[in-house]
Amino acid sequence: MNPEDLSSFLRKSLADGKFTPSEKAALADWLAKNATIDQQRGVARHTAFEVAKAAIPADHAGIVGWLEDVMRVLAPMRPVAANAPAASEADVAFFAPGERCLQQIVHRFSSARRTADVCVFTITDDRISRAISDAHRRGVKIRIISDNEKAFDQGSDIQKLREAGIPVKVDDVGGRGRSDPGINGHMHHKFAIFDGVRLLNGSYNWTRGAADMNYENIVDTGDAKLIALFAAEFERLWNRF
Repeated sequence: MNPEDLSSFLRKSLADGKFTPSEKAALADWLAKNATIDQQRGVARHTAFEVAKAAIPADHAGIVGWLEDVMRVLAPMRPVAANAPAASEADVAFFAPGERCLQQIVHRFSSARRTADVCVFTITDDRISRAISDAHRRGVKIRIISDNEKAFDQGSDIQKLREAGIPVKVDDVGGRGRSDPGINGHMHHKFAIFDGVRLLNGSYNWTRGAADMNYENIVDTGDAKLIALFAAEFERLWNRF
């Protein structure tokens, strides 16, 4: 079974509503040969959900999407090698000034296949906004949480991303447009989770100033425990705002 045949294989298996022992063995063999790292298994899992969605009535399709979102939090994909990502997906750190942090952010959006949950203080760098928009147009499900006050700054791309159809939420803790202007807090996180299997986190604001002038950092990790913790925080804030 070639990688391109996975969707066809799953559709045929679903046709009779049974997942037979021989089909389980065939899928396990395919995974061993073609999906040996987090991202590849994540894509295979997403393919299975898409096959299921296509096979059920439209008014029930949301159930499968709900289950997929739950699974991203409950069971983020782990690498086959115990507790260690593949060499090409090792945990890494990048530093500014310079464009390595920017390039890694853009790379993650370019590589995303299913989801990107973004929780950042501000987004003003058009190069990052273009990468977000490109991923959105490819069908990546993107959600953004940002700071309400910074969303009004000159050069902020938050409203543009919202107008492009990307779900956006902002905090409501103090400042302009917030429910309690007497509280001077900010949604000051700078992290993003991609396909439920990679986490970007650090001091780096998603601005040109961060790339050109500031001493900043980003850590890119596939640590499943950290990803689960940050995913839970994202969901908490998403439901809070």
